[in-house]
Amino acid sequence: MKIEPRQVEAFLKKPDPRIRGVVIYGNDDGLVAERAVALAKAICPDLGDPFRVVDIAGEVLKHDPARLADEFGAMSMMGGRRVVRVRPAGEESTAALENLVAATAGDALIVVEGGNLTPRSGLRALAESEACLAAMPCYMDNEAALEGLVESAARAQGLTVDADALPWIVERLGGDRGQTRSEIEKLLLYKAGGGAGDTSKTITLADAIDILGDTAAIGIDNVIAATFDGELVALDRALDRVFSEGGHPVQLVRSLQRHADQLHIVSAHAGKGGNMESAMFKARGLPRGGPVRQRFERHLRAWPLPRLSASLTAILEAEMECKRTGLPDEAIARRLCLRLAQAARSAKARR
Repeated sequence: MKIEPRQVEAFLKKPDPRIRGVVIYGNDDGLVAERAVALAKAICPDLGDPFRVVDIAGEVLKHDPARLADEFGAMSMMGGRRVVRVRPAGEESTAALENLVAATAGDALIVVEGGNLTPRSGLRALAESEACLAAMPCYMDNEAALEGLVESAARAQGLTVDADALPWIVERLGGDRGQTRSEIEKLLLYKAGGGAGDTSKTITLADAIDILGDTAAIGIDNVIAATFDGELVALDRALDRVFSEGGHPVQLVRSLQRHADQLHIVSAHAGKGGNMESAMFKARGLPRGGPVRQRFERHLRAWPLPRLSASLTAILEAEMECKRTGLPDEAIARRLCLRLAQAARSAKARR
């Protein structure tokens, strides 16, 4: 069976007792690990218990495919349901999972961390098709999910997030759940501890900049500028900096999308006879002045609506490629930036 997104939280808290094994997979390694731990703890809260928790590498099952069925049927010496964690796992674990399906008795829960399995994966197909198995996909958080994650984490600490700060924070969070959690916790710890002598319960944009305004984020701003200005040499340097300092390709793609969305909203409003200043004021997260505002106005002049629409299509295609094709995310992001920059450069040459 396939566990739908809306079913995940309930399943993690109370796994269906009819399910023998769960294959957790996707391109968000942090979320795969997080859900695997949560699922295992639902059965055995102490994952260090040697009598109830067993760790097996997928490579071991390649040479001993009967092992999972044996572990499924084994009883704990001290009582309690057992958990068998298989990690990392890939296609080499398929035969072992088939043996698990055929096993006649047992009650252990098998938790398989399957990585980024494609739709053609035999391991994934088996988990989706067998009634006693489950497949749990884990893909990188979209903007709405990240906003919810930030706000729920803040609420748990008795904090709120300022409306201007939330989109800025989300833009600088990576798609990987593990990295995202780490950055959010860093921000909450700072705020809860009264950072810079501030005892308010609201996370402001200034707080976010103090904690999350790292060099990788600054590098992404430089990539956006070089991409939409059509400056190929500057773009190459900015991309190298972003990726060398830990910038996430999907984060970069979403930052490009946010910028193109804002340009499109303002340009469309102005094209209908609206007031440019009014449209720019309504554009979410857009600075009211300074160099970033000047850059935005420059891009408005250089990118007419048809070209912006084409750019948004290209950006969406790139994000889908990052999630579905298995190609290197960095290569996809670089190719997208180069494609947009070349379009800007060609348009500039024609003027």
